[in-house]
Amino acid sequence: MLIDLTATAGRYVWHADVLPPYSVRFSMEVKNLMMARRSIPTLTSAQVKQVDQMTSERFGIAESWLMEAAGWQLARFCRRPTYVLCGRGNNGGDGLAVARHLHRWGLLAGVACTDLDGLSGPAMAEAKALQVLGITPDREPRLAGAELVLDALLGTGLTGAPSGEMARWIDIINDSGHDVVAVDLPSGLVADSGTVPGACVIAAVTVTLCLPKPALLTERGTELAGEIWVVDIGIPDEVYALLGIEAPGHLFATEDRVRLRTLGQ
Repeated sequence: MLIDLTATAGRYVWHADVLPPYSVRFSMEVKNLMMARRSIPTLTSAQVKQVDQMTSERFGIAESWLMEAAGWQLARFCRRPTYVLCGRGNNGGDGLAVARHLHRWGLLAGVACTDLDGLSGPAMAEAKALQVLGITPDREPRLAGAELVLDALLGTGLTGAPSGEMARWIDIINDSGHDVVAVDLPSGLVADSGTVPGACVIAAVTVTLCLPKPALLTERGTELAGEIWVVDIGIPDEVYALLGIEAPGHLFATEDRVRLRTLGQ
């Protein structure tokens, strides 16, 4: 099933013009929601931090669990030999989780991390889980043999132009000629404004976690993000409610990933 989320007036509107056959087990509440036009909010970079923190501290769902859920969802978009490029933050930790799943499926062409020694928390745990399997992330990208690249370099925390190794790795991705799957948003795109202050990944597909990010509503953002999907990683609806975010209930009731379509597509 494909659900259209059309960008309009700074938010996404859910279009469900053609309903698939439903099992009688689906409630009328879900059916009615699917037939309605509901606005889908975005998450700013500050809200992403709040959501992660509240999910962990108030609802007992560990950050490592969310990272694992993100890794599983992202890996499903990589159906060819894939090279995974990771930064040192949570975005990079998601990428390391993806690498482990792709290894299980025989689809891992390699994985590299910009600052392996600088990893901490759940991201470091993901790196250690790879090492137990005999996989040590490269310190320099080696894309030979890959057919797809996963961009897990930078996440929603970016505020300025990427520099140093990060900028160089972005250039390596863009110069590779491979299709790119970006985690949450293309590295180099500022999540809240949609500005591009420096080097930026050009993605074929962007898989954004939980809810869309504001940059994906902008003209430049949609040019760089390619095909955009929103995936479920298990954030309780109660978290959004407590933060005053009007997320539609049961967004992922029938599918755990939905595609965004911007105006004109």
